[in-house]
Amino acid sequence: MKKRVPYLRNAIALLCVVALSGCTIYQSIGKSVGAFLHPVSGHDFVHIDTDAWDQRNAVLYFYRTHSQWAADEIESPSVYIDDKHYFNIRNNSYTWLEVKPGERHIAMRRPLLGLEGLNSFSLSLIADATLRVEPGKIYYLRYNELTEPERRHPDLDPDHPLASGDLQLVTRDYAMQSGQIVSTLFLNSDLLAPNHAGASIVEVNEDMDYKKRKAALEEERELEVEQLKQQGKYESASWYWPFGGGPTEPLEADQKLEALERDYAKLELERKRRREEESGGGWWIF
Repeated sequence: MKKRVPYLRNAIALLCVVALSGCTIYQSIGKSVGAFLHPVSGHDFVHIDTDAWDQRNAVLYFYRTHSQWAADEIESPSVYIDDKHYFNIRNNSYTWLEVKPGERHIAMRRPLLGLEGLNSFSLSLIADATLRVEPGKIYYLRYNELTEPERRHPDLDPDHPLASGDLQLVTRDYAMQSGQIVSTLFLNSDLLAPNHAGASIVEVNEDMDYKKRKAALEEERELEVEQLKQQGKYESASWYWPFGGGPTEPLEADQKLEALERDYAKLELERKRRREEESGGGWWIF
């Protein structure tokens, strides 16, 4: 039988480090209340309508089945997609997120007084996995600390992080069984436990993908410049004009960066056009 592990010593160490440096802090303060203090009271499980999400994207369902362990929690674990916090999942609950196709990073952390981690350090990292999602597909992620699914997802490699552990990807048939997602209640967002799930996060995914791709290309550019220097295809800046110099031939990374910026500019224009259509052009007051 599992025992609850006190993380107070780690939390104190985390607070000390945070006080001394400016770092990325993982926290869900004000959102991590557990089912013991705030039981879930949303509606019974139901799939969102097919016309409520863009079939060019994908939908992730997260659910947590009932257990006495989960019902007795003071704080509930948090869920991150692409390093952004969206919700803390309480006993006997489910929620969903519409995401952009591609590789989506999923992480779960257990908080202590809302604090969860600092940079690569986590008080308790429950799950850390990358899931490749495809357009038009629906995925079911089951969280349970006490029992694992009776059968593994056939599309996952046995070594995949979501093929074992507390958070696992399961098939639709498995999720639709009695006692699984169909028995859970929707994870409402309220004052005691606000969350940002039950919504589309596609634009956030697009922005994150753009930033990651840009960072990767900038690193690729630096390596390409170093190679050209070694090949003698780089001119150093003159002492009287420090802004000159550079590669003597076009960089492949620069071409990729320009293409990336063009694509992102088109994406922003498309977003603007879509918002204008949704708002009906707005109101003019004379």
